[in-house]
Amino acid sequence: MNQLLKNFDFKPPSNFQKITTIDMHTGGEPLRIPVAGLPKIEGGSVLEKRRFFKENYDHIRTGLMFEPRGHADMYGAIISDPSSADADFDVFFIHNEGYSTMCGHAVLALTKFVFETNLIPNKTDNKLTINVPCGTVYAEAKIENGVVVESSFINVPSYLHLKEEVVEVDGIGKVTFDIAFGGAYYAFVDAASVGLKMTPAYYNQLIDYGRRIKYAVMDKFEIVHPTESDLGFLYGTIFTGSPEDEKHHSRNVCIFAEGEVDRSATGSGVSARAGLHFSKGELKLNQPITIESILGSTMTVEAIEQIDFHGYEAVLPKVTGSASFVGKNECWFDPNDPYKEGFIFR
Repeated sequence: MNQLLKNFDFKPPSNFQKITTIDMHTGGEPLRIPVAGLPKIEGGSVLEKRRFFKENYDHIRTGLMFEPRGHADMYGAIISDPSSADADFDVFFIHNEGYSTMCGHAVLALTKFVFETNLIPNKTDNKLTINVPCGTVYAEAKIENGVVVESSFINVPSYLHLKEEVVEVDGIGKVTFDIAFGGAYYAFVDAASVGLKMTPAYYNQLIDYGRRIKYAVMDKFEIVHPTESDLGFLYGTIFTGSPEDEKHHSRNVCIFAEGEVDRSATGSGVSARAGLHFSKGELKLNQPITIESILGSTMTVEAIEQIDFHGYEAVLPKVTGSASFVGKNECWFDPNDPYKEGFIFR
């Protein structure tokens, strides 16, 4: 043992705000979950709570996501008591740009979190009903010897919104894309068609092209969600292409928010792909496909039911993946720290 540190026990001054978090990852994509120290969040629905948090506590988002406590690609989930009688809890999601409408990697991690921490005592099955900004999702844990070895969830209706459109992108040229919804809207682009490979070596170029394409599409194409105006915006660009493992269906790399790169295969993204491929006749019901991330981690998705969603031919996707715990933190906010609300360079 290091003798210098054996009696170390520092307690921060009482005027520091302290927020305790559990940190996890799904397929390499981080998830920071505040579990103590948050102020009261008001609202009668997830969207109302998210709006209240944005208007009153956005400095907490930046403080937890940005440097020096986080980084440009940090991601978080704010959980609270359920706003409906049928749900186990509410959750909304935070990142470097603001607030997302859905997050599959977070739902997979939260499922493990809930059951392994016994967050909901006396739970008689391995299933969860979770209110998220885009609706309600239904999660299930595969538990072996008290450990959640795999999580899955049935997502909101997912569908192809725009098919094979073309946009002129500064510095790239004409780009062909689809837009599909899987809890959030994404522009899907074949990576090879713009000269990219979906590997870590192309990380910075993927960010650059992903942002350029996103803003070019946003400038030329309007996105209106059929039922909720808060959901009607383009969240990111997802590049698709051949997998590195021939046993897998494909690979995607999601560039979302303000240039964040999803390390996982993207739960809402693979949901959107289920709707996209089904609509194009490239995927049948109950046909699971496994999709790789930029790291090579995977998620599996299948369309389990076809439904009409306000005139769109939609499917209910089931997404499966696994998550891990990586730590517990107590984040301190010194009121005299000029950078207490965080900073970011991207």
